[in-house]
Amino acid sequence: MTPQLADKATTLKEQQFLLPGYYTWQELEKIEALMTSPSLSITYVDGYIQFMTLGEEHEMLKTIIGFLLELYLCEMGINFIPVGSAIRRSQEKGASFEPDESYYLGQKKENPDLAIEINITSGSIDKLEKYKRFQITEVWFWENNQLSFYRLRDDNYEQISGS
Repeated sequence: MTPQLADKATTLKEQQFLLPGYYTWQELEKIEALMTSPSLSITYVDGYIQFMTLGEEHEMLKTIIGFLLELYLCEMGINFIPVGSAIRRSQEKGASFEPDESYYLGQKKENPDLAIEINITSGSIDKLEKYKRFQITEVWFWENNQLSFYRLRDDNYEQISGS
């Protein structure tokens, strides 16, 4: 069996929208209570709210990258726990978001060791800042048709050539 892409004319592209203004945590919770679409993701960092639609291209890329990573981890005998897009949320940290894929390596901890984020469109809030607040050791970004790797060192992310 060969995986195939759907006809591009029948699918919607990912879209992002940053709400103008500043919003409190309580306002975020009110907005979230009104949301009814599972294909709409919301990110909150320091009073800024961003909405993102999750199109087929986004879902295809996150699934393929996740599959290849999981295959590699199995082949290398590395214990891992996949937790997908489980929400990371903390009023004290001023952030709420869903990684596209995330993993505990070895054993479960307070937060995952690795997160993957697919960015099809440009223009967003600082994506690494939200991961830093949850001390996620490594973040992979798919942007501009390439994968970039970032590792948390001394409370800042630095780009690395490989994981």
